[in-house]
Amino acid sequence: MFDRLKQLFDAEDDAAPARGGRAVNDLQLAAAAVLVEAARRDDDYALSERRVIEGLLREQFSLSAEEAERLIEAADAATDHAVELYTYTRRIKDAFDEDERIRMIEMLWEVVYADGKVDHLEANLLRRVAGLLYVTDRESGEARKRVLDRKGPAS
Repeated sequence: MFDRLKQLFDAEDDAAPARGGRAVNDLQLAAAAVLVEAARRDDDYALSERRVIEGLLREQFSLSAEEAERLIEAADAATDHAVELYTYTRRIKDAFDEDERIRMIEMLWEVVYADGKVDHLEANLLRRVAGLLYVTDRESGEARKRVLDRKGPAS
């Protein structure tokens, strides 16, 4: 699965130029934009959420810290005036298989839990994105449980 992800992310035909580094792939930008939107949903885009997003992008796309930061900046700019997520989620749905789409939902739960709480607007966004990615409520719930298990007991 990870080899397939790497191939998708390294595809040059979907790439757009980025300042000072390798190109930002449309699929990478779509994933980053959805993660950033999840972090912004509760009107408190905390540093903890941004750090989680950076770590997820670095791991998922094999990016350096600088490349991940540029991708987050591009996603910030792209979502500043966005009124819908369909364009981003469609790109993800079309490129990812079922396991990869479930992993994307798991990444979103990581971002939502980064600040230690889930706002009702964040939970609503996760339900909507899961539907747009054709991830069932059950699969989303299992992804959420995996994130909570990794976080350990609440303090």
